[in-house]
Amino acid sequence: MGEVVTGGQRWLRVPVGPEASQWSTRAGTARVLFVVHNVTSATRLLDVLPLFDADPRVQCLATCTGSSPYLHGVPELLADAGLPVLPWEQAVETPVDLAVSASYGGELHLIRGKLAVLSHGIGYNKRLPTPDTGHRTPDTGHRTPDTGHRTPDTGRWEPGSERDAERAPVFGLSPEWLLRDGVPIATTTVLSHPEQLTRLRHACPPAARTAVLAGDPCFDRLLAALPHRDSFRRALGVSAGQRLVVVNSTWGPRSLFGDADDVLPRLLESITRELPVDAYRRCAVLHPNIWHGHGPGQVRAWLRRAEQAGLTVVPPLGPWRQVLAAADAVIGDHGSVTYYAAAIGTPVLLGAFPEADLDPASPVAELGRTAPRLRPYEPLLPQLDELLARHHPDRHAQLTALASSSPGSSAALLRRTFYGLMGLAEPSAPAYLPRLLDPTYGDLPSDIPPASPLLAPLQVLTHLRDHRPAAPPEIAVTRHADGLGAAAHPAPAPSPEPIASPAATPTTSQAPAHTALPTASHPGAHTAVHEDIPDVTRLALADLVLHDSRPEPAAWTREAMRRHRHCAMAACVTAPDTCLVRLPDGRLVTLTAAPGPDDHRDLCDPAVYASALYAWYERGKPVEELLDGLVVVTAGTSHHLQVSITPPR
Repeated sequence: MGEVVTGGQRWLRVPVGPEASQWSTRAGTARVLFVVHNVTSATRLLDVLPLFDADPRVQCLATCTGSSPYLHGVPELLADAGLPVLPWEQAVETPVDLAVSASYGGELHLIRGKLAVLSHGIGYNKRLPTPDTGHRTPDTGHRTPDTGHRTPDTGRWEPGSERDAERAPVFGLSPEWLLRDGVPIATTTVLSHPEQLTRLRHACPPAARTAVLAGDPCFDRLLAALPHRDSFRRALGVSAGQRLVVVNSTWGPRSLFGDADDVLPRLLESITRELPVDAYRRCAVLHPNIWHGHGPGQVRAWLRRAEQAGLTVVPPLGPWRQVLAAADAVIGDHGSVTYYAAAIGTPVLLGAFPEADLDPASPVAELGRTAPRLRPYEPLLPQLDELLARHHPDRHAQLTALASSSPGSSAALLRRTFYGLMGLAEPSAPAYLPRLLDPTYGDLPSDIPPASPLLAPLQVLTHLRDHRPAAPPEIAVTRHADGLGAAAHPAPAPSPEPIASPAATPTTSQAPAHTALPTASHPGAHTAVHEDIPDVTRLALADLVLHDSRPEPAAWTREAMRRHRHCAMAACVTAPDTCLVRLPDGRLVTLTAAPGPDDHRDLCDPAVYASALYAWYERGKPVEELLDGLVVVTAGTSHHLQVSITPPR
């Protein structure tokens, strides 16, 4: 795309600009301008971009208003979209047939063409006050008479008593955002449900005349994804018997991630230490404004310890909808993602919910009246058990009904609206929104990172189950990160043949005070530690030293036993279903899980199998008795192992 420097900016010459007709290959196309404010609004625009696919009559363009304080990540997102990007100053000088925005931020009235405005979440719910500074709205980007500064487009305000919030107008439904000089800024205001139209008519009658009901494309893509839930769970590494718990937060100080009530530190501690790592898979989905406001590096630093204990942090452009479709429970707040979770029937526990910040007539306010609340100073695991036990799929049926008046139809309704505004006949092919694909493990910023090895010390509780004749032995294994969960939640009732406490286990006096180590009350306990643990002093606790994906696993196990003479065994995960373990006498034992009844590969962390072997060996049982097979039980699920032994060399 040709560019020219104008006023210090690089303006496009192709496919728009004074000379565009000379240089463009398709010079007579209709122009559709996507107006991006920040990454959050851009994700909704990317939802509807495919509605213009396969139409050579249309040229799509993009611009950024520059009015948001959350501009980090926008250039990369637009580059990935591959559209010509106009500087805002060029965009407002360029005639377009249609502009599509997912926010009222910026100087939208300057756009030279018809404007359609979508919501970038689940409708309009939040109250955002309008400072008395002489400009139209806190989020337009107009230059104020007194300061000349651009105003932010988020509506965040600092004074903030709850009384202030209750007096504030509702963002997206009030004249402060919708009108300029008494005239609607948008040609078309796209709403997803008649309840929004009712509130709009009450709050801003002139803008109500521009309203069109066209459903919710984000919700439709979620609904279409639900039949693929099992596939998503496998792609996310959720094994049989595991529950996927998603922690979700919108932005702002009164969100779950915010510091107004500061619930987050205790919640992270609870999900890290209370939930057995093999019974619960944990993911975090955070609003892009958190990532791009505080910086991705800072956000990951805040979550580092939880990640080391098994929390998967979904990138800001990652497949959060697939994670939501796969979830067993969501701990969230007043953001749209938590509402979407409830609307698709997922149990929701509210960790933060500032009622005063919301329009009491909005659907999200109704979520606050119906969903149970997290009790942050009580143990988390019983609350999750209670949430799941009491949940009924139709519990939030009213919220589902309020999400969209036309579920599954937004593609057709939106395309009809857009093409009608442009004065073009629709393409003959049916309109559709692309299906959400399985989360992938790759190198793109939007990909889910592969499941990281557990880099927190693991206290492992084991017991040997009754050995039935002609059946392979069964060993139950429960692992807790950082050792504290096991103290709060005891192991299953001991079998008739409890496994004795390993002699190599360090005493409590040798360990940091915050680590719960094996004691007489946990006779089948040992400590497993990954060799790459950031705090290397914790390796002194290890009975079992772990690693994964070493190029020469046998050699590594030998060297690890030499480096860590206090440990009894070293184990290396060599494949997603296989672990290689070196015994104290030098023998190597390979443990491989058989496929499940559905022929899918077993997804259990193979390091669990090493802990089962450790327990068997320390009990004094001959390893040769396992050659006919071993059954390891985690989270109520049986994993059938094939066992082979290699003599020492």
